[in-house]
Amino acid sequence: MSGKQQAKSSLPQVKLTTIQVAVIISNFMLGSGILSLPRVAVDKVGTPDAWISVILGGVVALVTGAIMALLSQAYPGQTFYEFSRKIIGSWLGHLLGAVIIIYFAATAAFQVRSLVEVSSFILLEGTPQWATVAVFLWVGLYLMLGGIGAIARLFELILPLTIVIYLLVTLMGFKIFELDNLRPVLGQGIWPVFKGIETTSLSFTGFEIILFLTAYMQHPKKNVRAVGAGISVPLVIYIVTVIMVIGALSTDGVMARNWPTLDLARSFELSGLIFERFEFLLLIIWIMQIYSSFTIAYYCASLGISQLYKIKMRTCLYGLLPIVYIIVAIPKKLDDVFTLGDWIGKVAIYLFGVLPLIFLVLTKWRTGKHANKT
Repeated sequence: MSGKQQAKSSLPQVKLTTIQVAVIISNFMLGSGILSLPRVAVDKVGTPDAWISVILGGVVALVTGAIMALLSQAYPGQTFYEFSRKIIGSWLGHLLGAVIIIYFAATAAFQVRSLVEVSSFILLEGTPQWATVAVFLWVGLYLMLGGIGAIARLFELILPLTIVIYLLVTLMGFKIFELDNLRPVLGQGIWPVFKGIETTSLSFTGFEIILFLTAYMQHPKKNVRAVGAGISVPLVIYIVTVIMVIGALSTDGVMARNWPTLDLARSFELSGLIFERFEFLLLIIWIMQIYSSFTIAYYCASLGISQLYKIKMRTCLYGLLPIVYIIVAIPKKLDDVFTLGDWIGKVAIYLFGVLPLIFLVLTKWRTGKHANKT
């Protein structure tokens, strides 16, 4: 069997549509950032102009995502775990693959720990951490055992529901919205906005999944379009979120809260409706998004173990559970959870912000060199 045939046979015979890939990207990106982005953005920028940093961070994500998509197009039917070894050699490729597996495992654990922190604060006060984590891990495993096709179909149900409910709840904050909290625009110049680009860019991590999803696509040449659509949905939601949260709570109010988006939903109520308080409705869709982010990150970590070490995917899915559970338990307090999230974001910059561009240049150079010889 040739190397190309072997690479293709290592993937399940599932082909995703362009829309499904875009939906998976959006769901992966809309994780814990929904609740924490306004705080981290305002904390870094220090002015009401954090929403401009979010826009610029989204532009950076779109450009970087397009580079990843073009790189994946050069190696049809293969994931990043497989074609990276062709670019930098087998030994370095295995080492890089191991780092990416750790990255995705840590990302999955971070999503679960964020869920535990918020749910214990609002919904499940006094519930042991291990109980919440165990239930979440096993429910996620149940979905992943159905394969990438089952994940994509569930995500297609979750995303529209999330968009409608989230924007509805957030925009209801106009009742306490004060435009003066967003003024003056660029009152301290453009430099604070540039300082916030790194932080806001980290909130868009998740589009790197295109390096692995392209191998599953029916039309891999349309992966650039899928990335663009997949990033655009979180970009719009993040912009609306930051503007509404700052406008309602002010910059000082945002920095004084761990989960300002949740506090926005708790700060108003509408009588006479089925739901008079909306924080629980917001939490429901947020939990669904955490579930989505956890699922795809965990699946990619398991896929890497399977492809690098030639182990059955089902075995990898089960075997990774205790490792993720241990990572979930490492942070001792909420500040440690935020620190873990910062480290994951910084690692993502080097893994998926720098390397794909280098790999694309090397690929184009080798292709051109080979063409000149022939």
